[in-house]
Amino acid sequence: MTDAPHIPVLLDEVLGALRLGDAPARIIDGTFGAGGYTRAILAAHPGNQVLAIDRDPTAIAAGQALVEREAGRLVLVQGRFGDLDALARDHGFADADGVVLDIGVSSMQLDQPERGFSFRFEGPLDMRMERAGESAADLVNEASEAALADVIYHYGEERRARAVARALIEARRRGRIETTAALAEIVAGVVRAEPGSGIHPATRTFQALRIAVNDELGELQRALHAAERTLRPGGRLAVVTFHSLEDRIAKQFFSARSGRAVAASRHLPMAAQPAPRSFTLATKGPVAAGEAECRANPRARSAKLRAGERTDAAPPPPLTALEALASLPEPQTRGGRR
Repeated sequence: MTDAPHIPVLLDEVLGALRLGDAPARIIDGTFGAGGYTRAILAAHPGNQVLAIDRDPTAIAAGQALVEREAGRLVLVQGRFGDLDALARDHGFADADGVVLDIGVSSMQLDQPERGFSFRFEGPLDMRMERAGESAADLVNEASEAALADVIYHYGEERRARAVARALIEARRRGRIETTAALAEIVAGVVRAEPGSGIHPATRTFQALRIAVNDELGELQRALHAAERTLRPGGRLAVVTFHSLEDRIAKQFFSARSGRAVAASRHLPMAAQPAPRSFTLATKGPVAAGEAECRANPRARSAKLRAGERTDAAPPPPLTALEALASLPEPQTRGGRR
């Protein structure tokens, strides 16, 4: 493992949100990836300890050299950050001082053609973070037209979702869709590139399939509640998101848990019920990367940081509104598989 396979986004802002200071801290990095946040947290104080979690076995294997180098200060475990409260108890990190979550796909995964996350490379249509379970190829080749349209519309926010779904159904009649290049070509046949945007026509469809395959939004809402159960009073939760679906869930969580009203919408059919304030806001709205960071790291342009500080209130019941945000609307999912 090299020392810096990618650049962690909003690093200084995340460290500030975690309020790392002169005293040793026990921090949970729920999305280890290439270890950028973990390294910085460990470097911030010689007494800091990190429990790092990643669902990708490749990241776990690559991080073993760092575990050995840190000689007991880093515990690295394979698992889902939606289970971070159980993992924290298992590894002695209950009542943690901080939790950081960097949501979405990692640069390492995008840059490995064999993982099938990106249309930039020819590779198998996979997208599984854990390298187990249903792949993107399984979803594309087995889901009904209605189910595909729902996934692409709601998770990719693709306005041409129905046309993309029809094109996928037609293409798979001629044979299975097995590669990233094949999928990108099919989508580009029905979605026009936006002039001057530089965004590939298949971007939103790839995002949608990746989110569906890995249940990313479901994991995010579970992780927020798990962090709430794990942090000590005064502990900090920092969440970095990269698109509107993720940010909407983080925003609604912090709003509801800090006592602010959660507006009803098509995603939230009923406003959140009043509950004990388990967080106070540590950031005023989302924190974005500065222009210098965006020039150095284009991935930072879409990043948003939200953070909160845990109060001494007992964890309220999970917010059902977040489950609605993370799920496909019921009427559209009845098409099932064929």
